[in-house]
Amino acid sequence: MAKTKSNKKKKVLLFLLIVFIVLLVVGVCIYFYLNKDKKEVVETKEAVILNSIGEYGITLSDLDSELYKTEYEILKKNLESDKINMEEYAKSIAKLFVIDLYTLNTKINKYDIGGAEEVYPNIVDNYKLNVSDTLYKYMEDNSTGKRRQTLPTVKTIKVDSIKPNKYKIDAENQTYDGYVVNLSWTYDNPKLGYDDEGEIYIINVDNKLYVVEKK
Repeated sequence: MAKTKSNKKKKVLLFLLIVFIVLLVVGVCIYFYLNKDKKEVVETKEAVILNSIGEYGITLSDLDSELYKTEYEILKKNLESDKINMEEYAKSIAKLFVIDLYTLNTKINKYDIGGAEEVYPNIVDNYKLNVSDTLYKYMEDNSTGKRRQTLPTVKTIKVDSIKPNKYKIDAENQTYDGYVVNLSWTYDNPKLGYDDEGEIYIINVDNKLYVVEKK
């Protein structure tokens, strides 16, 4: 009789142990199922706008290079003066366009297109698409700040010549007054093989200057 009770006790303990193990396994499975779609939270880089030039749509961000910041301040001073010097305005727009376009090192990814603020709004979408598919095509993403790719930064820039010009936009059947600005520039790493000179075409639309073409 004592043996029978002992056997029953062992069976109860074994049953409870099995139940405990089953519940433990089920609990672990439920935990991993509920957490399988959770991803590690990673802090990503985003540009913070530090300043903007009123109605002209030109901004300064914390990611912009020192050279861009210097030229931005020159433009800002001109545009906020009592009388805007249009030729100097054109020089600044051309410089900022080139600096921002070819300073790839400050860009977050291939869709963070430099120079877009200086481009004529009616063609800016095509401009962005073209740059992302060509100049920026092989740019590695830097949203987490861990990019190891070597990319250029424009170090110096100068205007070699500027002259008045007329530019026709066929899609609008409209000819605009403007300027042609010839520029040359250098990089922090000149061995990367990027353009170091160009001809920038600028138009005047209601006293605002925009880039429409680079040759």
